[in-house]
Amino acid sequence: MNALLRRVLVTRPADDAAPLARALEAGGFTVLVEPLLRIRNLQGAGADLSGLQALAFTSANGVRALAHCAPDAKDRGLAVFTVGPATACAARAAGFTEVTSAHGDVAGLARLIIGACPSGAGAVLHVAGSDRAGDLMGALQGAGIDARRAVLYQAVAAQALSASLCREIEAKGIGAVLIFSPRTAALFVNLMTAAKLAPRAGEMCLVALSPAVAAAAAALPWGAVEVAGAPVQEALLAALAKAMKGN
Repeated sequence: MNALLRRVLVTRPADDAAPLARALEAGGFTVLVEPLLRIRNLQGAGADLSGLQALAFTSANGVRALAHCAPDAKDRGLAVFTVGPATACAARAAGFTEVTSAHGDVAGLARLIIGACPSGAGAVLHVAGSDRAGDLMGALQGAGIDARRAVLYQAVAAQALSASLCREIEAKGIGAVLIFSPRTAALFVNLMTAAKLAPRAGEMCLVALSPAVAAAAAALPWGAVEVAGAPVQEALLAALAKAMKGN
């Protein structure tokens, strides 16, 4: 299975999948990209940037959505707090300069903001999608910080696995499946089941970003499961490397 593990399925949305695929290919992996969620900016959505002391992002999709609807946000000198390093990288690429990152989870992001942002100094705006994990705004408000949310995008679920991916799975052409969110994990289970491919999971290793992701994918009979030691991409890649050493 070791050689097969070098054939990796990436399930992230397209904008996030591309740099991950490049990193994997640079490491000698063959990568198949099948975005299970498509990111769509919400028409007419906007962000009120008045009275802010900081912006909070829980995904790179939020960074891109804000840059789309408020291109001048980067010029306002606001502090930016992100859920993890990948989102921080996206924020810097979008032109934000004062960027501080948590270590991959919403609870840690809340603690970071609470420690850095005094109450009464302005609001913290959480730029988010229509589906969210955790309650960042509630945690901040509970600590006495004025917090509000701008919902700027939605993640639209795939309705079926592509024919090309189904052929790869049937031919035992995928060794590892990288999944970053519980929603994507549950969707993959449903789509594999609908395609009557669920038994084929026994020939693949699930590499999950967190225990919650692994739990959401547990209905499939995976040949092996590796869980990242922290909810960040670097730890997930380390889990993939660990899976290869163990097979």
